[in-house]
Amino acid sequence: MLADYGYIGLLLLVVIFFAVTALLLPLTLSFLRLSPKKPNLVKSSTYECGMETVGSSWVQFNFRYYFYALLFVAIDVLTIFLYPWAVNLKQLGLFGLVAMVVFVLIVSLGYFYAWKKGVLEWK
Repeated sequence: MLADYGYIGLLLLVVIFFAVTALLLPLTLSFLRLSPKKPNLVKSSTYECGMETVGSSWVQFNFRYYFYALLFVAIDVLTIFLYPWAVNLKQLGLFGLVAMVVFVLIVSLGYFYAWKKGVLEWK
């Protein structure tokens, strides 16, 4: 049983090493002046569809886009959990049915709460 945790620990070490290396390698190469860096006005300008930008290039998006994205993610998660459940419905029995009904009710309550709060209305 301890060997199983060894694999998890080894994977954790590899993940930490990869993350630290990915963060520190560009900084190290920049500090040692091994990475090319020749700034100029053309490289610093905003590029969008081959056209020069008019006005500020920093545009604030409507926050409702994020609510729709979160709703999409919630429905995707629901679908991801429903598919394996539907495949193994006979093996899971009544407990699996009750667990999935509770899960669908929780997601539905969240959806209806957002609907009643007016989050899904586009103004």
